[in-house]
Amino acid sequence: MNYNKKTVKDVEVAGRKVLLRCDFNVPMAKDGSGVITDDKRVRAALPTIQYLLDQGAAVIACSHMGKPEPSFDKWVKKQTEKGKDPASLTQEKWSKTLAELSLKPVAARLGELLGREVIMAADVVGPDAQAKAAALQPGQVLLLENTRFEKGETKNDPELAKKMAGLAGEGGVYVSDAFGAVHRAHASTAGAAQFLPAVSGFLIQKELDFIGGALASPKRPLVAILGGSKVSSKIGVINNLLEIADTIIIGGGMAYTFSAAQGGKVGDSLLEADWMDYSKEMVQKAQDKGVKLLLPVDTVCADQFAPDAKTQVVKSGEIPDGWQGLDIGPETVKLYCQAVAGAGTVIWNGPMGVFEFPAFAVGTQAVAEALSKTNAVTIIGGGDSAAAVQQLGYADKMTHISTGGGASLEFMEGKELPGVACLLDQ
Repeated sequence: MNYNKKTVKDVEVAGRKVLLRCDFNVPMAKDGSGVITDDKRVRAALPTIQYLLDQGAAVIACSHMGKPEPSFDKWVKKQTEKGKDPASLTQEKWSKTLAELSLKPVAARLGELLGREVIMAADVVGPDAQAKAAALQPGQVLLLENTRFEKGETKNDPELAKKMAGLAGEGGVYVSDAFGAVHRAHASTAGAAQFLPAVSGFLIQKELDFIGGALASPKRPLVAILGGSKVSSKIGVINNLLEIADTIIIGGGMAYTFSAAQGGKVGDSLLEADWMDYSKEMVQKAQDKGVKLLLPVDTVCADQFAPDAKTQVVKSGEIPDGWQGLDIGPETVKLYCQAVAGAGTVIWNGPMGVFEFPAFAVGTQAVAEALSKTNAVTIIGGGDSAAAVQQLGYADKMTHISTGGGASLEFMEGKELPGVACLLDQ
């Protein structure tokens, strides 16, 4: 995939309408109060929006939020499959679930952060959005309603994409700045780019520069740290990184599948038995390619999955029956921190243990601390790794923290990202 894409700075936007795809899929309070509990994603969009406004553009922002079911019949079917009584599923309840995923709170917060009114459309491409987009003047911002309220959004329906692009009118521009959604070929992430000149915003440009740069021409040695619970979710990443990395470090729940594949005892630890042969293949492939593949040499195990469980440190492959591994052990921490210390570039995706429980956050914290002290370019994949680094207080010490979990994973797999492939090449 070509990472060298045109950006907002490569097109003239003065006096033009810009359809800007953002990632405003923010967490909301569970009580239905419409309170945004973390506005990080809204803030992340500000540099691109402010630049467009400063250049004299009119901005039509759009985003999805959550997974609304835009069809009442399909919503009833899904709820019934979950065991809900069909008689209790009314049009009123369905409308309420949609209202809870409205972008109105985002429009209010974005307006506060920009210090100007953000006009809210009542629909995505309906009469209200069309009228407000047509009347939009340079220096104004319009936010469309949740793109997933439209049935054709997730199907990348060309008619919907054409209507969305049409809101920007003749001479309009499409700007993609939602890295968290570029791995999906939806109407708003890829389809609309077929009808307008399409470029990246600053957020996507940063992701392409850092992750793309680390994959294409890393400062060496390149050390990849892969954790998290499942080997199955990291297959493509490990395979791709074996072609690029100098060292691959394995931690988290996925390490127990590797351990079992080597004939080790893993007790009640997380184990994907179907992926043991694959794990063996990866170890062999690393040897054949001269890539150092580091696996835990010891583990902190517990008698139950609980924050206050009894713990003991055992050698890897020697976990007693009835116990489960929940973190890397102290010798493994030393080994991994040593590998990171001499790195030129480090890519980290996935925690080393159950970092949500303080007793089993030691490995993740030690790796985060080691990264904060190295002179390497440090890139944190989105999702749990980003959450861990934030929670443990090391976020400001990292070179780059990705804004997309699934997107950064697919990026590292070497897959083509539809929302990036659709942008104009430099």
